[in-house]
Amino acid sequence: MDALSETLRVVRLVGAIFINGRFTAPWCYQSPSADTAAPLLEPGADRVVIFHLITEGECHVELGSDPPVRLIAGDVVVFPQGHAHRMTSQPGLAPAAGGAGLATVLSRRPRQLAYGGGGSTTRLVCGYLACDARLARMLLAGLPPLLKVNVRGSNAGVWLEASVRYALAEARSPRPGGAGVLAKLAEVLFIEVLRLYMNERSEGRTGWLAGVGDRIVGAALNALHKNPAQAWTLDELARTAGTSRSVLAERFAHLVGSSPMQYLTQWRMLLAANLLRRSNAPLARVAEDVGYQTDTAFSRAFRREYGAPPAAWRRSQSARDPVQ
Repeated sequence: MDALSETLRVVRLVGAIFINGRFTAPWCYQSPSADTAAPLLEPGADRVVIFHLITEGECHVELGSDPPVRLIAGDVVVFPQGHAHRMTSQPGLAPAAGGAGLATVLSRRPRQLAYGGGGSTTRLVCGYLACDARLARMLLAGLPPLLKVNVRGSNAGVWLEASVRYALAEARSPRPGGAGVLAKLAEVLFIEVLRLYMNERSEGRTGWLAGVGDRIVGAALNALHKNPAQAWTLDELARTAGTSRSVLAERFAHLVGSSPMQYLTQWRMLLAANLLRRSNAPLARVAEDVGYQTDTAFSRAFRREYGAPPAAWRRSQSARDPVQ
């Protein structure tokens, strides 16, 4: 199993589509930062990543002082660092005065937002993905503040877009389960965006996703994720990746931002935190599962990463409603 699939298998993501929007030109909607939206969207989440799927028409997205980016039907735009932004029919418009805030829209059933000047129509859906902050840093490292892909370029994307439209219609019906379907589709759509981005070859990209897509670093990441408890050495990992120690170390650091052994420790700690949250397994079993022979060595490594011993950290998680 590849590193991305293994990561997504081990660490559960929580997603949802939270706004179904229909706008007629001219229009402009101010989307809050992820930090502002998170308590409303997914209370208790460490990190929320917001994205929009354009299902009809076109619009622009404005992010700070950067030039506006034009979006067309089939485009998905993601904000990996959680910046506030504007969705608008044309650049330079001000958000609607007195428009419904996020809290107001979220209180509606179904969650729909419709306004504008009566001109050409744009339809879009807004979704989010919530996850552990460390997982978010790993997955999203090296990504630009605004990431855009068009899902109509892949068979999976076409199916997903059609499924989202169907699920939105179902959410308006009295039949149960519509919201649950939308939640799963939001997760799958986000994953497909990451996969499409990985397939777009571009010089100079760095970050975890760039590493997964690299022949050498990707082979090393796949090996570490497949067997995290193995007593890896740099020599053995280099042989597995079909390269030399020096080439692997240099390329891994350039793309991922850490040494292979540092990354292995971080991944083991993420696995351990996930096990501590989602199971009642004894600490000795958790330590063994992630590659530590003694509780002491495991507790020391975990405390360096999370700021608390494993047992105390587990108790603190039981007092909140975590993203698992």
